[in-house]
Amino acid sequence: MQRSSSLSNTLLCATAAVCAALVTTHAQAFDGIVEKQVFNLPTYTTVNGQVIKGVRIGYETYGRLNAARDNVILINHFITGTSHAAGRYAASDAAPGYWDTIIGAGLPIDTDRFFVIATDALANPNRASATVISTGPASIDAATGKPYGPRFPVLAARDTVEVQKALLDALGIRTLYAVASASAGAWMSVEWASAYPERVQRLVSIVGPGVDSPAYAIAKMSSWGAAVRLDPNWAHGDYHGKAEPLAGMTQAMRLVTLDALSFAWADKAFGQKWADPGKNPGEAATNQFAVDATLEKIGEARAKGMDANSWLYTLKALQLPSAKPERIKARSLFVGISSDQIFPPLLSKRAVEILKAQGTPAEYVEMNSPNGHADALGATIGLAGPAIASLLAK
Repeated sequence: MQRSSSLSNTLLCATAAVCAALVTTHAQAFDGIVEKQVFNLPTYTTVNGQVIKGVRIGYETYGRLNAARDNVILINHFITGTSHAAGRYAASDAAPGYWDTIIGAGLPIDTDRFFVIATDALANPNRASATVISTGPASIDAATGKPYGPRFPVLAARDTVEVQKALLDALGIRTLYAVASASAGAWMSVEWASAYPERVQRLVSIVGPGVDSPAYAIAKMSSWGAAVRLDPNWAHGDYHGKAEPLAGMTQAMRLVTLDALSFAWADKAFGQKWADPGKNPGEAATNQFAVDATLEKIGEARAKGMDANSWLYTLKALQLPSAKPERIKARSLFVGISSDQIFPPLLSKRAVEILKAQGTPAEYVEMNSPNGHADALGATIGLAGPAIASLLAK
């Protein structure tokens, strides 16, 4: 796999996945054209007891559902991701879904064998994407004809799980062969395994926070939202129809991108290079290093496609998990990345220890990769392919 630090490649992919800056070659594995589908619920009552009317989430499927409806693998996306896990919407698309390396015929998540479902989470922040379908604070409140904004009910991680369950029920699916997800999506998968242990047979958590809710992770989510709240244009969430808090979102995305990478990545890509060869950072406060200028441009590119309130709601949902490790019965695989600075390997190792201690089959595998958390996406996830295939074969 080839690597590049070029700004053009970085900006091209930054809105698709945190790690896309690192990947310059990515062979398409799932060779089908993907159709975005929509699931509608007339009403939904949140875990906090608040009613939302007209709930919608988008989803994609790969492979075929068997007659017994028991070959289903559910995929939850990463924090800034979407349901586009594999394939292309059109042959002309520049890039396939983020897990295209491991989803497809003959691949670890084998679409000749499994029926794979990937959904958009509630309050998905990627508002500008025409292929993201998600009810959240940017949605129109039928009672007012205006976006909900900060009046949208607070969501917990479990709420997306419950809407997904309603989708599966509508499809006549009662058993999940596996739930497999990366990063924040792994949080959702653990929620699934805890909430419905009789339904979930296998759990695959890639660079997730484990099976509990570390206080550090809660604080990390808050740090990713702080810049938005400090932006005057946020206006306590009532910014629709006005100037949006782009400066705050830019800094949020800058920080997320940096956290998802690593020391080795930054040193290899930039070192001490200046952003402008003629402007020494040591001679003026406004002169930048190349790494800072690049992250600023990535942050701005990503922020332009996102809704700030939805971002804050997503962060809050991840701070409100309800999973109870003692309820998890699924045979489990936890994968860490050696250089991960968001959810370091110790969290996945601890999860395996907790599950094994209660008699739940669990194993830990580590990807030795230098580029950080983001290597759970794109072509690099292939390093975990053998372990995933092994679990799914059991």
